[in-house]
Amino acid sequence: MRLTDFWTRLEEAFGAAYARSLAADHSFAELGDRTIDEAITQGVETVTIWRAVVAAYPDRVPARLR
Repeated sequence: MRLTDFWTRLEEAFGAAYARSLAADHSFAELGDRTIDEAITQGVETVTIWRAVVAAYPDRVPARLR
């Protein structure tokens, strides 16, 4: 998944403002307790990050974005 696709999906699921806040402030267990921003900076594949988001918020992410 390209980084631009990742951000598009995250913003579509959470709204632009909340997506950026989520990326900066929420630590995901599936990412080794890193935030999305930290995981991206450390080279974690965006598809892995997206799967962590979907696992943490299954009711928030529409099926068509999974």
